[in-house]
Amino acid sequence: MTKILLGLIVFINLGFLFYFVRDLLDHRSEVMTEPAATWALPFSSFLIFLLSTFGISDFAISTALYPKVKWVSIKKLPGTLNTQCVIPVAAMALSYITAITVDIKTLAICIIAAVIGAYIGPRFVVKLPTDTIKKFVTAGLLIAALMILAGKFNWIPANGTATSLSGWKLVLTAVLLFVYGALNNIGIGSYALTMATVYAMGLNPSAAFPIMMGAATFSVSTSSIQFVKLADYSRKITLFTSTFGVLGVLVAVFFVKSLDTSMLQWLVIVVLLYSAISMALSLRQKEEA
Repeated sequence: MTKILLGLIVFINLGFLFYFVRDLLDHRSEVMTEPAATWALPFSSFLIFLLSTFGISDFAISTALYPKVKWVSIKKLPGTLNTQCVIPVAAMALSYITAITVDIKTLAICIIAAVIGAYIGPRFVVKLPTDTIKKFVTAGLLIAALMILAGKFNWIPANGTATSLSGWKLVLTAVLLFVYGALNNIGIGSYALTMATVYAMGLNPSAAFPIMMGAATFSVSTSSIQFVKLADYSRKITLFTSTFGVLGVLVAVFFVKSLDTSMLQWLVIVVLLYSAISMALSLRQKEEA
């Protein structure tokens, strides 16, 4: 079953690569003229996904960074957050999912639910006004900061022993993962939310990762194909993160597994809260004006 899962991950990510490379070729004269700084992108891509491998959300860091440095418009931010992480997340999944510690039925239902949510989402996101996207992004930043805090203070239970779900727990988990898959499309990352959910349902912590990573790699690939088709993303950022972001993942996986990220987590919490408050204040000022 592990080989089947890994094979499916490769297959769906090759599907994304097909659409992405075709889109790059069709717009090759425009890619390097996009506003993101060419000299800085290799470093930011590497660092964002190195930290993401340690559980510090790439959605959250990118959301805090990109609007501040004006690398991508708020309108194209949700699509960019999804497309940029497809290949690095696939690298994480292929590096880490070597043994399935969760019942295959539970895993399959959770992944399918997240994929359906991710597939439907982009069609609605591209129609949202910029201010509405800003509100969702602000909520995503706050949720990300609170989830990191919850983990640091052990507010999220992590002592379950189950390796499968059934009955109402399985149904509720599937519904929530459907919602998380859709939320990815408006810039709210699903990693921490998925982990909190499976913990709350009493699953063994070791079962959280296959569900979290499996749902993420399938859902972001699915949604990102839609964003590419709709041309609602930054091609330049996605190109750089698809290369240098993968290097960050591989360095994290193979060379610096013992890195103490406690201080980094506190720094990220401060940055997320500052970014969320700044965006909320700008929205308020605009409404008052």
